[in-house]
Amino acid sequence: MANGNRNGVVLLAGLAWLATAPAAPALAQAAAPAAAPPAAAQQQRPQQPVVAMIATGGTIAMKIDPVRNAPVPAISGEDLLATVPDISKHARIEVNNLSNVPSDYMDPPRWVALTRAVQDTLARPEVAGVVVSHGTDTLEETAWWLDLTVASDKPVVLIGAQRNASEPDFDGPRNLLNAVRIATDPASAGKGAVLAMNNQINAARDVTKTHTTNVETFQSGQWGLLGAVDPDRVVWARAPLHRQHVPVRSDAMPPVEIVAMYGGADGRLVRAAVDQGARGVVVQALGMGNMNQPMFAAIKDAIGRGVPVVVASRVPEGRVLPSYGFEGGGRTLADAGAVMAGDLSPQKARILLMLLLQEGGARDRGELQAAFSR
Repeated sequence: MANGNRNGVVLLAGLAWLATAPAAPALAQAAAPAAAPPAAAQQQRPQQPVVAMIATGGTIAMKIDPVRNAPVPAISGEDLLATVPDISKHARIEVNNLSNVPSDYMDPPRWVALTRAVQDTLARPEVAGVVVSHGTDTLEETAWWLDLTVASDKPVVLIGAQRNASEPDFDGPRNLLNAVRIATDPASAGKGAVLAMNNQINAARDVTKTHTTNVETFQSGQWGLLGAVDPDRVVWARAPLHRQHVPVRSDAMPPVEIVAMYGGADGRLVRAAVDQGARGVVVQALGMGNMNQPMFAAIKDAIGRGVPVVVASRVPEGRVLPSYGFEGGGRTLADAGAVMAGDLSPQKARILLMLLLQEGGARDRGELQAAFSR
């Protein structure tokens, strides 16, 4: 073999040996991964906020039952949480499965238990806020109840879903993620209970369900949204101004009934409610708070028997006013001692009246009217 070829073979063998030989100590140290920071440095990293999720049930917790071929309660709060893996980027979530019922089953005892669960949770200093998952049928009522009864500036965010967890476009996960983002946003403090669905934020006092199936069902009428949840941040447009606090003082709420006024109503349902022990009556009146003569007579009788009567309207926007002077008009109702509900819906007026009529609460018409005028 020529010298040139022999030298080439030697050179190649040397390169192969270098490729497979152990690295020198200095080179090995350079290639090693960086050492973990000391424990003290790790402890200085900012802790994630804690958000408590209180699950109560509703469509957001339902799946299609193969036997009934219809949605039924099926998933827990942990199951819902598992549908949103990115949620861990925003907060550490604790789940409390308080109940798993359709929101049609919500009632004063369940509301009292929910208020206590929310208050106990928010009292913990490490908790930034609470998210309540709930059915949409009575979601606006529960939101208003919590807005009135929870004494904390920390956020309380309610969510639901219009589509159950078996549907491919289930809206629960997005609503849950948005609610956690709201609960950890510093600007959410002091705004009371809010409802977060379809990337929109609505105030508990103003919001109502407006469509049976649409995901944009919750609207706040003439007052509009509080804000929105955009991809980059939570955007607030306004703050709710007409808030008040009425503490829960009893496990049992006084019975308050809602009676509708309609063409041809004769007042029998008002009298029946009083005869059956109603402590208060809310009338779903017409227009600005008007009704016919038989209903007017029944209301005067109820007030004469010491039962407060609150007049709301079936019209979705605007206030009831003591305006019309015909018998059964708003002016005659106010003169007879009825309380005007302002712009509260009948169902929300009932909740406020129940809380006001607790033991040790408001008694005379002036106190009641002051609360409804806020």
